[in-house]
Amino acid sequence: AKPLKADRELVLEAVRQGGGALQYAAEPLKADRELVLEAVRQNCGALEWAANPLKAGREFLLEVVRQNGEALRHAAVPLKADRELVLQAVRWDG
Repeated sequence: AKPLKADRELVLEAVRQGGGALQYAAEPLKADRELVLEAVRQNCGALEWAANPLKAGREFLLEVVRQNGEALRHAAVPLKADRELVLQAVRWDG
């Protein structure tokens, strides 16, 4: 049997309850786009525990900041200066 932290459905339900649960997920799940988006929807800080390739992906980050502009603080450093990402984050904040 696989460990609970590797059970995608269980982890997805956990991050729906609280995005911070992502930190306890198995590494492959931290690279799961849908799962990470759901976690960030609940808690912008959850992006901190996402796999590095996701945090460095511009298109993914655009999707994230449209949902929660505060998540930009957890993006890969070069993307924190990306004009479009920053504008999206500011728009989200109102």
